[in-house]
Amino acid sequence: MPANKKSIQDPYEAILKQLLVELVELRETIEDHANQRLQKYQNSYHGGLFSKSARNLAHYLAMRQFDLRHLQDRLAQAGLSSLGRSESSVLSTFDALIEVLNRATNKSYQPSARNPSESGFNRGQQLLEQHTIALFGSFHDHSKAHVMVTLGTDASWDYDLVSALLEKGMTCARINCAHDDPVIWQKMISNIRRAETELASPCRILMDLAGHKIRTGAITPGPAVHRIKVQKDRTGKIIAPGYLLLTSQVDATGNTDALFKVLIPEQLHRQLQPKMTLSFTDTRNRPRYLQVEQALSESDWLVSCPQTAYLASGCVIQLLSADKSAPQKTVGKFNLGEFPGEPLEIRVFKGDTVLLTAEHILGKPAEHNADGELTHPAQIGCTLSSAINKLKVGQPVWIDDGKLGATVEAVSKKGALLRITHAKSSGVCINSDKGINFPETDLGLSPLSQKDLVDLDFACAHADLVGFSFVESQQDMELLMDELAKRNAAEMPIIAKIETNRAVKNLPDIILGTIGRYNLGIMIARGDLAVELGSARLAEIQEELLWLCEAAHVPVIWATQVLESIAKKGTRSRPEFTDAAMAVRAECVMLNKGPYILDAIEALVNVMKRMHEHQRKKFSRLRALQW
Repeated sequence: MPANKKSIQDPYEAILKQLLVELVELRETIEDHANQRLQKYQNSYHGGLFSKSARNLAHYLAMRQFDLRHLQDRLAQAGLSSLGRSESSVLSTFDALIEVLNRATNKSYQPSARNPSESGFNRGQQLLEQHTIALFGSFHDHSKAHVMVTLGTDASWDYDLVSALLEKGMTCARINCAHDDPVIWQKMISNIRRAETELASPCRILMDLAGHKIRTGAITPGPAVHRIKVQKDRTGKIIAPGYLLLTSQVDATGNTDALFKVLIPEQLHRQLQPKMTLSFTDTRNRPRYLQVEQALSESDWLVSCPQTAYLASGCVIQLLSADKSAPQKTVGKFNLGEFPGEPLEIRVFKGDTVLLTAEHILGKPAEHNADGELTHPAQIGCTLSSAINKLKVGQPVWIDDGKLGATVEAVSKKGALLRITHAKSSGVCINSDKGINFPETDLGLSPLSQKDLVDLDFACAHADLVGFSFVESQQDMELLMDELAKRNAAEMPIIAKIETNRAVKNLPDIILGTIGRYNLGIMIARGDLAVELGSARLAEIQEELLWLCEAAHVPVIWATQVLESIAKKGTRSRPEFTDAAMAVRAECVMLNKGPYILDAIEALVNVMKRMHEHQRKKFSRLRALQW
């Protein structure tokens, strides 16, 4: 009987011994490769004293040079860890496996006295949690993920909204420097700080530098009429008024900010006070009223309109008496300033051509003769005119977060002729101020624009975190670090936004050259990445980015279109809830602004609370199922 037992055990023991040999050799190779990689960063670290996180990332990158799938299968068949959860502590995972195999195959083996929980998996998780708290503050009770919300302009005057955002679970507010201005930003920040104090609910502020966001230019205007839009629920009931700004600044009219600005005479401007009423007749000959809400600056008054209205350029507006106890009387008549009309619609279909022109040339729809033949293609300007001359035939161009795809068919003095290759069957409207991506074109731009440098002054004085848009290399990071040091803000944490294919390829360098010197977070900006990589490749890459950042113990922000249907329209989409459930593997989830943002936060927090009971990162937690 013992002989038979021995004969049964021998093949299994031989398998374990072979696994032990392979793991020991692989571990040594990983250490050698990691040390070679780290040598190039010696000058970035004092005396080459790399942090545990930097070393672990180097180990992870070295391990992922090899195809380990066959080894993983054999480890799993032997009932051992298959290395699939080694990201946070690579060598400790190997050490634990080697320890088990030594015990199983060598009776004279002396076990290690080292506590694996102090140096292994637990330590890696602790470092990630520490770095997350350093960026975003302590976790809320509902989950182990933070909620970031992009603020709209209304957060500058609507304190109740800001307070409600914090109450619902926002732990970080994002201010996009591509919109508004320092006056609006300061009001947003003041509201956040006030809500923090009153609710005893901390909230970090991220100021996101705009970067070289290349956008579509202005479009030829139509009739000079502005529609004031109210918000309605799904039953058609009005739930919020429409807003606009009345300004005394002559050069600040039009749709230059999130709110439409209309010039008013200085005499009227001096008389305005909160709760006053203005009346006018819209283009449909319907009486409409504006309620004066508050002054946003020395030149701008915020006003609301309780009904949809079509405001004509230069129309007559009447200031009504403030005495509400008696019938209101007109105390003054004034003419509004002139403003341009709404842009013409440029709708294009797959197979159409579009001429991409210099920024100063106004966009316009395609032109046809009496026989319906095309005489001039649709055209749209590009805010970076110099990019056109760098385009080559056959290169791809994407507009409006990938809604419209095209290839360069010809380049001339007039511009770049694009052939539409991707558009929905009903066509796509090209609007102004929409992003343009040139994924295969080297534009040779500086990592920080002049606007970024000016905005960085404000961010260093008022924000907790700075977002670096379109960062693509460690050299880019060094430039931002130098600029922060010049502003005495060398300790300000950086959120590196990964938005391009080049940034993905250089992410190991970006992380290894930064961690240990700066508190770093990574934002997976899935909108621009999807345009650059394609949706199928993005699904793969976002997984790899999560693994890479976990290996470096760097917090991740999962961004772009999370629960977008709820935030924008108040409707619920099953695929979006699945996406939100996947997002809990990141340390922070970002929601974009929208009229139903409070509903979106509530839904996200609910999903995160449920999913964190089942999963941490990619580690399934076997909570008792309830049927």
